[in-house]
Amino acid sequence: KQSKPLVKGSKYQTLPGKLPRPLQNGEQGTYNLPDGCAMNNNEDISILGLRETENVDGTVVSDDLSPLSSGTDSGPQSPLSPENRKSPKGIKKIWGKIRRTQSGNFPADDLGLAEFRRGGLRATAGPRLSRSKETKGQKSDYNAPFAQWSTERVCNWLEDFGLGQYVIFARQWVTSGHTLLTATPQDMEKEMGIKHPLHRKKLVLAIKSINAKQDEKSAQLDHIWVTRWLDDIGLPQYKDQFHESRVDGRMLQYLTVNDLLFLKVTSQLHHLSIKCAIHVLHVNSFNPHCLRRRPVEENSVSPSEVVQWSNHRVMEWLRSVDLAEYAPNLRGSGVHGGLIILEPRFNGDTLAMLLNIPPQKTLLRRHLTTNFNVLIGPEAQQEKREITESTAYTALTTTAKVRPKKLGFSHFGNLRKKKFDESTDYICPMDTHPAAANGTQKNYGGYKGLNPFTDRELDQMEHSEGTVMQIGALSQGISHLT
Repeated sequence: KQSKPLVKGSKYQTLPGKLPRPLQNGEQGTYNLPDGCAMNNNEDISILGLRETENVDGTVVSDDLSPLSSGTDSGPQSPLSPENRKSPKGIKKIWGKIRRTQSGNFPADDLGLAEFRRGGLRATAGPRLSRSKETKGQKSDYNAPFAQWSTERVCNWLEDFGLGQYVIFARQWVTSGHTLLTATPQDMEKEMGIKHPLHRKKLVLAIKSINAKQDEKSAQLDHIWVTRWLDDIGLPQYKDQFHESRVDGRMLQYLTVNDLLFLKVTSQLHHLSIKCAIHVLHVNSFNPHCLRRRPVEENSVSPSEVVQWSNHRVMEWLRSVDLAEYAPNLRGSGVHGGLIILEPRFNGDTLAMLLNIPPQKTLLRRHLTTNFNVLIGPEAQQEKREITESTAYTALTTTAKVRPKKLGFSHFGNLRKKKFDESTDYICPMDTHPAAANGTQKNYGGYKGLNPFTDRELDQMEHSEGTVMQIGALSQGISHLT
């Protein structure tokens, strides 16, 4: 009889993980172990507890979670049975720690796992799916006219429009889209805090387009595109001013001399550069890809193609005519194909001046003039020669500035009638001759539909009421501004 307990004790020492099963099944409840064997079993249990405690801190051992050691499917006994009360305290302590950790909450049945499966009732997509009614309402709101837009949609439109800094005031003042449609520039300045005149003009032009139900292609060009456009026409130094003022394609279409002076564009040559570049956009229906940046076959170049050259393309042409060392001087000069073809006073001498070719290098200047005349074609060459030989001709220079016009006493009474952003002296008026835009005039592919400032336009600009800053003359009568 004493050999059985000894055998059992040695068995438990080699397999300590199976100790709870015979105790719970009641196999050893019929006899008492000797005091020595009981002490050995308690020591083994305490060692087991220490080992399993270390495993709990790291990863749970698979044997501890097996049915043999946990007793989850050990039989029909109840949790309050005397056998379970006799289980060692070390095992209870281990299971208590496992239950307090996240890794120990493994469900024992498939129903618990089903609650946390993807797509179940407790999935995180539930709250988002419950907003389906609001989504349907938003879809119906998108089909509504601008006057019926909600305050939230108007604010989102302002964000996308580049005027997100005024959304805070718009939420307090705008009740619907009708509020903006009936607002005046003074209301926008007072209620929305739009102090920037070009921001106010940007919003006014957009609302006018919505009221008139006009689908202008220039409206598809945002202020980010305009900053890239400044790179193409060779005026990257004004990118910060244009970006801060949020000048977009629609504003280019209605850009005035006042606006350019406000944007700190004071150079006469840069005014002409921007004017001719907007002219090219007009003729090409504000196609964002109308400018050509990469060279093609030089033998097949026509003036209608040169007029679409970007500043970088002109620099590539200089390299092709063996003037590569002077090409970098055109950066920031505002020289592009539109200025070369459309401005009658821009000739070979003007280009040589911008390239910083010294006057004493006559052979180099003659080489440049010869290639320049071949580039622009005979018709443009003849027109530039006529302008040069006229008595009122004044050469273009890099130092000429556009200055505000001095007003007489008769103009001060009209200053209160028109504000800064209500001026109509556009830097490049819209085409009023459709036949010219179809290419019926000369060989410029329609680019003579919008001529540089004529005498009639200059006369209208000089006599326009309420204009604080005017450009005097940008073609023949430019001398009194320098």
